[in-house]
Amino acid sequence: MSRAALLVLADGRFPAGGHAHSGGAEPAVAAGRIKDAHSLEDFCRGRLHTAGLVAAALAAATAAGRDPVAVDEAADARTPVLALRITARKLGRQMMRAARATWPSAELDALAAARPQGAHQPVVLGLAARSAGLTPLDAGYAAAYEAVSGPATAAVRLLSLDPFDATAVLARLAPDLDQTATAAAATAARISDEGFDALPAASAPLLDITAQQHATWPVRLFAS
Repeated sequence: MSRAALLVLADGRFPAGGHAHSGGAEPAVAAGRIKDAHSLEDFCRGRLHTAGLVAAALAAATAAGRDPVAVDEAADARTPVLALRITARKLGRQMMRAARATWPSAELDALAAARPQGAHQPVVLGLAARSAGLTPLDAGYAAAYEAVSGPATAAVRLLSLDPFDATAVLARLAPDLDQTATAAAATAARISDEGFDALPAASAPLLDITAQQHATWPVRLFAS
């Protein structure tokens, strides 16, 4: 196993399409909920422990060898908003293209055939991690980091926030990232005994509401 593969997977330059999405930061900036580094940190921490935890657990479960189609169904059940389901599958298609080019595997090919419209992005990310020889914990880290790095990067563009301040926010969230990735891997390990109900279903209603509203904006900088 090469742990360096985790650096490739978590790199913001990995061509998985995430740069076009703000993770809810754009509507939060428009509403005044994100206006500086302090409020960005609050937003990212809240997103990490809700949507981020769910994504990390889904990724860890797939990396642990659970049936990716079944995990994808669990992802659907935990994504009640149409706009976010569309976004998750769009990002899943892009992640699939990048993953199959980088770490070709029969498992990725099988999921692509089973979900031609695209599987949820965290599911594909977890399978990409598995194909790269990474662990469920590694997959949890990659998904958790993505949950906060996307909004932080978007805030730099939306607010002209100092990139140093945005990076400092991510550094301060390191203990929360550790906690989230560890919890995600632990829940994935419990699936054999408890079924997919072991996966978290943490809710972020405001993210859901604003995502659906954002999808109707005629002019926007980010796709979501």
